[in-house]
Amino acid sequence: MGTGWKVATSATLHCLTGCAIGEVLGMVLGTAIGLPAWGTVALSVALAFFFGYALTLRGVLKAGIGFGAAVKLALAADTVSILVMEIVDNAVMVVVPGAMDAGLGSVLFWGALAFSLVVAFVLTVPVNRWLIARGKGHAVVHHVHHH
Repeated sequence: MGTGWKVATSATLHCLTGCAIGEVLGMVLGTAIGLPAWGTVALSVALAFFFGYALTLRGVLKAGIGFGAAVKLALAADTVSILVMEIVDNAVMVVVPGAMDAGLGSVLFWGALAFSLVVAFVLTVPVNRWLIARGKGHAVVHHVHHH
């Protein structure tokens, strides 16, 4: 695996962590409060963006960058990643028959959610690699992230 793929994979995993927290939380909350499918999806997407950015921000702020600059970096680094991930994620949840209505106690709900995150991850890595190769996406925070 070349460095490009390593960076892209770790960047995607990093983003996926935030996305997954938001996505799962949104699906759980939406389903629990009985929101319609579109409401649950909207909530999931909003939370996924929030947590996705929050995790990147945490990393960037630790590197001692000012908050304003850190927010710009996080937005530049994560927007495409999260967008791709959320589109795939929610498309899978909506496409899998009964997944959205299965309820939190069901294997179908969690299975579809886990599957959607795996598919999203697999599809987002090449997107991130392409962006990083062009000095965009996670490349903008990469020099900051060297621990």
